[in-house]
Formats: sequence, structure tokens, C-alpha cells
Amino acid sequence: MPFTIEQFLDTMGLYNNSVWPLQIAFNALALIMIFFLFKNSTTGNKFISACLGFFWLWMGIVYHLVFFTPINNAAYGFGIIFIIQGLLFLYFGLVKEDLQFSVRKDWLGILSGIFIFYALLIYPILGNYFGHTFPRNPTFGLPCPTTIFTFGLLFFTIKRVPWYLIIIPLIWSLIGTSAAINLTIYEDFGLGIAGVIGFVVLLLTNKTREAIEIN
Repeated sequence: MPFTIEQFLDTMGLYNNSVWPLQIAFNALALIMIFFLFKNSTTGNKFISACLGFFWLWMGIVYHLVFFTPINNAAYGFGIIFIIQGLLFLYFGLVKEDLQFSVRKDWLGILSGIFIFYALLIYPILGNYFGHTFPRNPTFGLPCPTTIFTFGLLFFTIKRVPWYLIIIPLIWSLIGTSAAINLTIYEDFGLGIAGVIGFVVLLLTNKTREAIEIN
């Protein structure tokens, strides 16, 4: 790793202190997104897509390019791919209106609930248990918990989710897991698990939907 655990946590602290109290607003936005899952409306679909686009643009521009680049030059590349991901959500969700969300009551809905619950509640609880207390901790709106949350929401999509819309979250899940291994950010083990399971499940779901459409 090109930086130490102390440098990483100091960066978290600098970010959180600089943007406070936006963390409260970000968690509120997450709850509103969950609320709109139950509405199954065009307005709700666009709101969720717009929020996903915003969060990925925020992480790319504000976190990676502004706060993370001083300790890791690779953050320039991370920032670019996060910006691309944000634009993809805005394009497919707002322009093409292909991202439609609805609550599911099957195993996929249960899995989604687990991912969302982990991202919003379990992740910060584990972080606190492992000694990563505010402000020196990854809060919602930062890459790792937000990527888990993203996969959770995508399980609720009605239409196929193109592979190129989930490849960047998968890549970050694998990269971010290195923090769990090298920096003892143990709560990020959930990120790697969520990324691999999320990617595979969404691809399999796409095949099932394709078969239904053909028949």
C-alpha cells in the first residue's frame, strides 16, 4: 500500500470534518431512496437514479480527486472511473429511464435488505467496534459502504442491469477489500463479499429475464 493506516484514517478525518454535517443528509437521502422503492413510480425511479449518480460523482470528485490523491496517486484513476459510473447512472436512469425499481418479496429482496442494512447500520457499528470512530472512519457517502448500498438497490431493478453498469462497482469492491487485508479495516470484508455476490447474482438475474422475454 502506498500509504499507512494512520494516513488513511487521517484522510477520513479530514474529509468528515470538512463536509460535516453532510453525512446526516446523505443518510437521510438513503432512507428516502428506500422509501421510493415502495412507490414503484417514474418519479421514484428517477429520484433513486439521480441519487446514485450524485453519490458516485461525489465520491469520484470530492473524495478521490480532492481528499484521497494527496496520499495515493492511484486516486486520480479511481476518481475518473467513479465519475464514469455516476454518469452511467444518470444516463440510464434519467435519460433512457431504463432503471426501474420495485420492492421484491423473494430471496432477492431479502438479499437486498441484507446489503442495505449492512451498508447503513452494520458497517458503522463494526467500524466503531474495531476502533474506527468518527470522524476517522468511512461514513456513508464514501466508496465502501456506498458501493454495498448500490448493489443492494440494484437487486430491486425490474429490467435487466447491463454488465457495464455493475463492472465498476465490482472492480472497486475488489480494490477496496485490500484495505481490509492491508489496513485492518475489517468492516470492508463485507465489501468484497457484496461485490462478488452482487455481480454474479445480477448477471444470473439478467439471464433469467432474457429467457422470460424470449418465451
